[in-house]
Amino acid sequence: MNYSIQNVETLLTPALAIYPEIVDSNIEATLRLLGGDVNRWRPHVKTAKLGFIMRRLAERGVVQAKCSTSVELAAACEAGIKDVVLAYPVVGANAARVRELAEKYSDARISVLVENAAQVEAWKGSRLGIFIDVNPGMDRTGIEQERIAAILDVARAAGNAFRGLHYYDGHLAGLELAEREKAAHRGYDRLMEIVAAFDRPIEEIITSGTPAFPCSATYAPFRSGKFVHRTSPGTVVYSDATSITQLPAEWGYQPAAVVVATVVSHPRANYLTCDAGHKSVSADAGIPTCMVAGRPDLKPLKPSEEHLPIEVLGGERPEIGSDLYLIPRHVCPTVNNFDDALIVVGNRVIGVERVTARGHESPVLQAAVWGR
Repeated sequence: MNYSIQNVETLLTPALAIYPEIVDSNIEATLRLLGGDVNRWRPHVKTAKLGFIMRRLAERGVVQAKCSTSVELAAACEAGIKDVVLAYPVVGANAARVRELAEKYSDARISVLVENAAQVEAWKGSRLGIFIDVNPGMDRTGIEQERIAAILDVARAAGNAFRGLHYYDGHLAGLELAEREKAAHRGYDRLMEIVAAFDRPIEEIITSGTPAFPCSATYAPFRSGKFVHRTSPGTVVYSDATSITQLPAEWGYQPAAVVVATVVSHPRANYLTCDAGHKSVSADAGIPTCMVAGRPDLKPLKPSEEHLPIEVLGGERPEIGSDLYLIPRHVCPTVNNFDDALIVVGNRVIGVERVTARGHESPVLQAAVWGR
């Protein structure tokens, strides 16, 4: 893919560039793997972030999603997503804010996750649906999958608000695809044991981010159960340097979001530095933080806040002032680093869009007076 941009010298860098034609291709690749059924995909919009891209999903018929923050929740509802699950446990003032948003966006169906009866109590009297968060071994949130009796108790406490089960198996990401599928299917077998223990209907089962997505797509009981199964990869919308190695190349995913950087220094022989440190390209997935599009001979090193040193392993060293196009190793937090995104079609910038769901809301949403 040629990520070059006409008149790039007029752009302030580092800059986030999104290629909507590639986004559309990635959406189609995902739906193709799901047999063309838009109802089987509940993408996590922590990746998409832009209302501009969420609207593209909704226009294609993908009108159910997951999110993690109240900002993402509001942005998804504004973009036309009709069924949103807040897949992050919120309590206290955060829970109260979600209740407010549920009332504001009354045309959308909004649901939350719980893992105990006390959390269920926090949602009583609201219009929110409830999913039980099941811990498949990632040990981040949820009820351990072996504790079937506890899961049933929480479902009873939820009453008519109960919608289904949420099962995020992101801990399988490091396995090769064949082993990942075996491990995921063992987990899904256990999940089906939980489903079988229910004496009431389960509306929906949600599983799988990007790494386990292909494993959920091939698990036959998800297509034959008396429930709707939805898989929830979000990274596939943009793809990144990690996901293109986790998913088979023949599926056709391409990186749709890159960081445009400028070479600012030649600190020593065979090295250069560009202006895309970890405040631009997220470092949470480790080093290297990215790959340089079209230049496998350039090896990104450990970044600092604004600087990204790069070793030149071969080929010609880019001149100071030249542009580089960086494919993030983890695109989700990278998109979150930017206020705005360039929209690029045919190597031309055709617009600038706000990264609508960046960051968090103000911690004080109503007028407050301290010291009284």
